[in-house]
Amino acid sequence: MTVLERLIQNLSRLPGLGRKSATRIAYFLLNADDAFNKNLAGQIEGLKSSIRRCRVCGNYTETEICGICSNPSRDHSLICAVEQPQDILTIEATHEYDGIFHVLGGVISPIDGVRPEDLNIQELVRRVGQGDIKEVILATNPTVEGDTTALYLAKLLSSSGVTVTRLATGIPAGGDLEYADRTTLARSLRGRTPLSY
Repeated sequence: MTVLERLIQNLSRLPGLGRKSATRIAYFLLNADDAFNKNLAGQIEGLKSSIRRCRVCGNYTETEICGICSNPSRDHSLICAVEQPQDILTIEATHEYDGIFHVLGGVISPIDGVRPEDLNIQELVRRVGQGDIKEVILATNPTVEGDTTALYLAKLLSSSGVTVTRLATGIPAGGDLEYADRTTLARSLRGRTPLSY
């Protein structure tokens, strides 16, 4: 196997990249200038040594406490619990949320051997127990495992005195009922909200 074939094989292991995309990237790198390639290689090499988990929420950061947790203008009485750090970027991109976050580190999945004690659940309970939190938004994915995790957390936090909410799910804006699957449509019906005018 040639160096180029090994590079394509390694690139195709990245999420969202198939062999065709990996091949395009490999050929792009072959034609890129040496400074770009050295800079990229250095960034990849230093990634693990430069990035750590925020000691408060579990987000990726270059400092001990991430910029969200250390920002005094954020609403520190509102925690959004997400599965992974990349979910924070997705929610932040909406510019609709000004609270803080908590990274669970995955979801409960007995079939994959992931139990509640394998996740950052006790740290969430501890944060809520400090008394400053008024609401916890459960922003797990609308999957069986995400729903299981959300239900587990809701039950666990039910006696804490905080409001526990879940992200709304259902038909996306611009979607057609005709093309909605039954599960999505059922979620939409269960999660319907009053219409004000």
